[in-house]
Amino acid sequence: MLESEVASLLRSTMLVTIKVGGPALCATLVVGVLVSLVQAVTQISESTLAFVPKVVALGVALSVTGHFMIASLTDFTHRLFDRLVALGAS
Repeated sequence: MLESEVASLLRSTMLVTIKVGGPALCATLVVGVLVSLVQAVTQISESTLAFVPKVVALGVALSVTGHFMIASLTDFTHRLFDRLVALGAS
C-alpha cells in the first residue's frame, strides 16, 4: 500500500467521522448554549436543566440524521473492504 493510498484512506476516515458525529455534536452545542443563556439571564443554577434538553436534542438529532449516518458508515465500510480485497489480490 502506497503512502498516497494511506493518506487518502485517513482523509476519508476523518471526513466520515466528521459527517457522522457533526450533526449530533452541533445540535447538542446549540441547545447547550441556549440553555446556558437562559440560565444566565434567569440566574437558575439547576444542573438537570442543562442536561435534559441536551439529551432530548441529541435524541432528536440522532433520530433525524440516523439514516444518513448509517448510510455513510455502510458506504465507507464497503469501500474500505473493497480496498482491502484489492490489496490482497495484488
